[in-house]
Amino acid sequence: MITVNLLPGAGRKSSGSSSGVDFGALVSGATAGIKDKFLIGAIASVSLSVAVVAFLFMSQSAKEKTLVERERRAVEDSTRFKVVLAAKAKAEATRDSLYQQVAIIKSIDASRYLWPHLLDEISQSLPQYTWLTSVTQTSAPPSSVAQDSASLKAAAAGKAVAKKPVDAKTVKVHTDSVLAVAARATKFRIVGHTVDIQALTLFMKTLEASPFIQNVQLTRSDMVTVDQKEVTEFQLEAESQTPAPFLLKSVSLAVGGN
Repeated sequence: MITVNLLPGAGRKSSGSSSGVDFGALVSGATAGIKDKFLIGAIASVSLSVAVVAFLFMSQSAKEKTLVERERRAVEDSTRFKVVLAAKAKAEATRDSLYQQVAIIKSIDASRYLWPHLLDEISQSLPQYTWLTSVTQTSAPPSSVAQDSASLKAAAAGKAVAKKPVDAKTVKVHTDSVLAVAARATKFRIVGHTVDIQALTLFMKTLEASPFIQNVQLTRSDMVTVDQKEVTEFQLEAESQTPAPFLLKSVSLAVGGN
């Protein structure tokens, strides 16, 4: 059959319109299939998960950079102060050693003139018609050597003594114990004879008044025969004390020569 187009240009319009793309139809066709709520929820969940993973990745990356930078600075600081820390440890060890040596010297010096002072005070306090037969120390000697007596005995017996590492606190405790031993009072016993009981009382009072002697007590008093004469034998217990600094006076010693 032959068709005659009575409208000029109608064919061209129809052909031009058919060749174009209808975007509205495409969008409506795509959204027409997404009408299930479960599908919409799944898509939203995946999108949210991707966003969260991306955020966490970025935050962890930033934190990693911060930690790496802090580690680098810490390593640099450790390297920079390594020499200072080593010098500090060496200085502390030297200080502890000197502190302990000074404590030992103080303990020896504190007891060096102890008995000369005690014997001088006893001699000056002795009244007439009274004489002594013995002056004996009854307490352990205040010396730093007593602290290491066990080690010395083991060394003399040929036994090896294991040395344990000590820290600054242990050294200080040992040093303080040495000073405490040096400051400890020395107990002694005085035995003598007298022909006058009042002289014994005066002797005890004079000893108690001495700045080097304290706690004088009479422990025994008996009548004995000496050279066919009855005398009173007494026994006194006393201990030393550290006098006040203002009571001590240092005198220079002059040695004469030809």
